[in-house]
Amino acid sequence: MEKIILTGDRPTGKLHLGHYVGSLKRRVELQNSGEFDKIFVMIADAQALTDNADNPEKVRQNIIEVALDYLSVGIDPSKTTIFIQSQVPELTELAFYYMNLVTVSRVQRNPTVKTEIKMRNFEQSIPVGFFCYPVSQASDITAFRATTVPVGEDQAPMIELTREIVNRFNNVYGDTLVEPEILLPENEACQRLPGTDGKAKMSKSLGNCIYLSDSAKEVSKKVKSMYTDPLHLNVCDPGHLEGNCPFIYLDAFCKEEHFERYLPEYKNLQELKDHYTRGGLGDGTVKKFLAAVIEEELAPIRERRKEWEQNIPAVYDILKRGSEEARRVAASTLDDVRRAMRINYFDDMDLVSEQSKKYSGK
Repeated sequence: MEKIILTGDRPTGKLHLGHYVGSLKRRVELQNSGEFDKIFVMIADAQALTDNADNPEKVRQNIIEVALDYLSVGIDPSKTTIFIQSQVPELTELAFYYMNLVTVSRVQRNPTVKTEIKMRNFEQSIPVGFFCYPVSQASDITAFRATTVPVGEDQAPMIELTREIVNRFNNVYGDTLVEPEILLPENEACQRLPGTDGKAKMSKSLGNCIYLSDSAKEVSKKVKSMYTDPLHLNVCDPGHLEGNCPFIYLDAFCKEEHFERYLPEYKNLQELKDHYTRGGLGDGTVKKFLAAVIEEELAPIRERRKEWEQNIPAVYDILKRGSEEARRVAASTLDDVRRAMRINYFDDMDLVSEQSKKYSGK
């Protein structure tokens, strides 16, 4: 069996550090590893419309922003198929069939759905499209016969539901769909990077993000405003690491060689943490170091983005060709699904012959 990756993002804004450490950086590593036969990266505009139906221009404008972020972090269109979800209508048909295999109560129990509904204040009026987006995700994954789905831990319930749908389909209609495996970030701090305000998740809607395209000045300003230990009022006070954003970010980004370049009085992150917790180390020093670490990561990404920004038609051509390839693959899966469900009426010559005999009296 081929090893295939499917992953993607909603085009509701530029991508941020949470996306980067949670999935983008790993995607590039997997793309360049040579371990996978095919990699598909989807710009999930149809899913974004489930809670932005009254503002389609927001989604339309952000497709290019996400594409630029993909290319700037190193996703290579010669190795990875980048496509737009709405340009592959086969995904919608697959989702429609899968809806018959999952109950309303099962979707309601999904903790990610619960969180998203609460965050968007949909408790009293949930759009049907938004409620069903976990089924749509199952369609996206199975359409490309994905064996691996690299995501953050908050998406684990979605992958579990996909696996349930796959098993239900195969049990009812015969072995047709591929059951995917989840691939979580290896670094625990990368699984759920908090916002700069200390909130549980970095989110565009909460305005607590550091974007991949932010300038060095913007990064420095956002790092300086980061939530730290509210009890660490004076430099001499012992500090606490739990919930302290700069240290969580350092867990995600910091390497020993960073200390050699930017903070040589410490050998490694543990020494810095030890000094902070016993007192005598100010938040300003930690934040200045973090800003340098993040800037080292973002500078080359920012430069590649500027290059792609000078050739937007080429970016759209990449998306068009990728969408055409994605549709070809999804159509093949849909043919198999129709055949398994026995709704391929015009391709089933046995059915035609059987019905002819039935009504001809032979």
